[in-house]
Amino acid sequence: MSEDAISAALRTDRTIDITTTGAKSGEPRTIEIWFHNLNGELFICGTPGGPKGPGHRHPRGWLANLVAHPEFVFHLKESVQADIPARAKPVTDSATRRRFMSAPSTRWYRDQGYSVDELVNNAPIVALQLDVDKAVVK
Repeated sequence: MSEDAISAALRTDRTIDITTTGAKSGEPRTIEIWFHNLNGELFICGTPGGPKGPGHRHPRGWLANLVAHPEFVFHLKESVQADIPARAKPVTDSATRRRFMSAPSTRWYRDQGYSVDELVNNAPIVALQLDVDKAVVK
């Protein structure tokens, strides 16, 4: 499988797994999550609410893990299966957060009852850097 197939998957796929290092435990933690490709920039985000919906906040384990240990493994699993070393950086710039949360690809978050302002102010968002040259294709 070529780097072109991975590049194509990064443009079209959405559901991935990530394996982070636990912020407190130091143990590997794997979860399924969506990623977004916004004009070639890759992001992971979540909703600002918790299981009870808007207005209820709870910490995101994956975010705490990535803040404590930014290196993680990005697992493509839809059109291509590959493990890619990655690094996450929380997105704090409000202009970037607004551009991301206003994009057509993030409409699902707005359709859950969150305003763009609430998403900009409260949604966990991290920007991703992938080392595709070191990808392990399965």
